[in-house]
Amino acid sequence: MHIAMISAEYPPRWGGMGSTVHHLAAHLKSKGHKVSIITRRNSKKLVHNTTSSEIHEVKWAKVPMHFTRSFGRNAVKKLETVHKINPVDIVHIHLPMVSLTKKELSRCKKIGPLVASLHGSWRGERDGLMIARKMREPAVFRNPNDLAILLTANHYSRYEKLAATMANVSISNSDATYRDFINRYEMMDEWDCRTIHWGVDTELFRPMDPHNKSDTADRISIRERYGIEENDLVLLAVGRLAARKGYSTLLRSFKKIQEEVSNSKLLIVGRGGMKSFMIKQAKKYGISDNVTIESSLDFEDLSRVYRASDLSVFPSYYEGQGLIPLEAMSSGIPIIGTDDGPIPEMVDDHVGGLFELGNHENLADAIIEHLTNIPSLKEKGKAGRDRVLENFTFEQTCEKFEVVYADLIVNSTDQS
Repeated sequence: MHIAMISAEYPPRWGGMGSTVHHLAAHLKSKGHKVSIITRRNSKKLVHNTTSSEIHEVKWAKVPMHFTRSFGRNAVKKLETVHKINPVDIVHIHLPMVSLTKKELSRCKKIGPLVASLHGSWRGERDGLMIARKMREPAVFRNPNDLAILLTANHYSRYEKLAATMANVSISNSDATYRDFINRYEMMDEWDCRTIHWGVDTELFRPMDPHNKSDTADRISIRERYGIEENDLVLLAVGRLAARKGYSTLLRSFKKIQEEVSNSKLLIVGRGGMKSFMIKQAKKYGISDNVTIESSLDFEDLSRVYRASDLSVFPSYYEGQGLIPLEAMSSGIPIIGTDDGPIPEMVDDHVGGLFELGNHENLADAIIEHLTNIPSLKEKGKAGRDRVLENFTFEQTCEKFEVVYADLIVNSTDQS
């Protein structure tokens, strides 16, 4: 098969969507398929690492939200060029960050069966920001991208509904995303949509081996880097520093956590425009000496940080699926996540715990309960790793997509 993917995010350093596209393409290549990835032109040259995969970069207007239209137009033109050179069997678009008109979607379907991955919805993103404002998150109206989502989500949601409707098959990344489209966009009962959860790299994100000298050295090095003593308990939060990620809820909760667990340290890893606001908040709550914000790490370093931590927390107000909980679980680290959206599809009391969305007191209590029961942390960490290996590896995810592609090709051949 020759699969052409249209994704505004690529490679993995651009976010969760980029990571999932990368792993899906890698698996397909390993199975002997050809993959062409059409993505936004990057300031850094992308590496074309195998002859069986091609990366095609196109121009896009660097304007919040509007980039989805400019990228979409240019992506379809590039798709047609790729198809002329080497016929495409499947067209796979990754929503919502590409906005296509009915005519452009029809051009895609003339090339081959159309698969639409639903990574979340613009209306869901908007409502996540509304919750963030309600929870007094800083910078909701100062970040150009967030402001654009607040003002234009309804407009751009028309494109994602159209694509999901016209696709031969839509694939939601969680049952929550499926319900999101059913409820927000009144999708018809006969709409062909299936849920395939994205998985994670279980070789990269793996538990610490206490008998491995390299792992032990990494743990010591990571803790020294952030001024963490050997007896300290590390609470880790990973994710973009954006309003809807719930960091104010986390910082408010950490004040109480510090009072109950004095040797706790909070490490936040993520990049974005909220860092200065979060630093000010930490000072306001009197916890700045025990809070560290790391702007950015590559995946190798991030995997080491997971292994050097004791507990992970994911306070986000909205996600399509959310890969961070799975990365933590795969690393043998228990996870505390929100009781809303897709998180309960991955997290429960066996692998960590859930707290009421936006409730910093409830979050603090859940974290304190875990940090004061070390044997339980270890048990839940092992259970989390087992769950990921059983249900959430990227190999399993990609095999399910491969079946979808093959079925579509067979059906399209039968109908021709």
